[in-house]
Amino acid sequence: METVIEEVYRSQSRRVLATLIRLLGDFDRAEEALHDAFAAAARQWPVDGLPANPYAWLVSTGRFRAIDQLRRRARFDASQAHIVDSLYPEGEMIQSIDGNEIEDDMLRLIFTCCHPLLPRDAQMAMALREICGLTTEEIAHAFLVPAPTIAQRIVRAKSRIRTANLPYEVPDKAALPDRLGAVLHVIYLVFNEGYLASSGEELIRADLASEAIRLGRTLAGLLQHSEISGLLALMLLQDSRRFARTDAKGELILLSDQNRSLWNREMIREGLELADDVLRNGEIGPYTLQAAIAAEHARAARPEDTDWSRIADLYGRLLEIQRSPIVELNRAVAISMHEGPASGLRHVNAILERGDLQKYHLAHSARADFLRRLGRTEEARQAYERALSLCHQASEQAFLRRRLAELAASKEG
Repeated sequence: METVIEEVYRSQSRRVLATLIRLLGDFDRAEEALHDAFAAAARQWPVDGLPANPYAWLVSTGRFRAIDQLRRRARFDASQAHIVDSLYPEGEMIQSIDGNEIEDDMLRLIFTCCHPLLPRDAQMAMALREICGLTTEEIAHAFLVPAPTIAQRIVRAKSRIRTANLPYEVPDKAALPDRLGAVLHVIYLVFNEGYLASSGEELIRADLASEAIRLGRTLAGLLQHSEISGLLALMLLQDSRRFARTDAKGELILLSDQNRSLWNREMIREGLELADDVLRNGEIGPYTLQAAIAAEHARAARPEDTDWSRIADLYGRLLEIQRSPIVELNRAVAISMHEGPASGLRHVNAILERGDLQKYHLAHSARADFLRRLGRTEEARQAYERALSLCHQASEQAFLRRRLAELAASKEG
């Protein structure tokens, strides 16, 4: 049962939290209620068995425990009494949880995290904490800043939401465009954490990737916008490779080595249709360009059929509208596949020499791969070791160790 509870926590805790925030009206209160609910599950489920609807059980349990605590506090603090009364009148019982409300709760949570009154860096940190469930340390690693800085951003954002009494809702259509950029970025971050987990034992968090795609579809139903379609296309095309990206042991398989018969052709078909439609008829933004890059990989029946020249050009277009050292790194990889590893190495060295991506393990891993392909074994070993020292993801760590072992074996041979 312990394993079952862990899986329910992994797959349902963020949704439970989102619903508890709606029902209790406060982030901290909802987080406390979430932990109380799972603590109760750890005690009761081994005895009573798994509930027919674990999600509803957890929401109901967390909700009532929060109300009970508020009632106890109200005996000593009269200011708490009105909070209890505003939540639920005495004796009210939960009869059901509306399915539509459940589906909207995650989107409400994203829009709340992305309220324009909150600083942009706080929006992103809070979204990763509340929607992805990442720890403060994991978020700090993702943003390459100290963990206390991230903790302060989240605390201040919650305080601003509370003191300004920001509504927990999806705004009306007139207000959607002003907040769309931040919301799309949060969904993109959620998907990326599902596609390539920043830490932990598992490379892929399918629950987060699927949730991000669902949120993208929901958002597309609220508002027609080329970048919503572009992001949805990107997520579908990337996630179509899910079952080919790891082996039976959960270890990483590079794109060039994947069994393409395992790619989800229905997701590819839908993603290509969305991407092609936006490229023909819509305003082309960063998500659409990334979808176009993913589409080039999806169209290639074999690794050698990949049009790396076009991919490098698309990354160049992306750099024109979104200056980013990570985009530069990806372009360097594409250039190396088209022109050779020496060209890729020159670009990566330029990025690192100016001080960008020094703490980003994939930059050092890419550099190591270029050096390996050029036969510069000792330099490649040093670069792989640097990448390994910065990596926090178990599957990627295993891959880097395999590369180091291969280098050692080739040197001995």
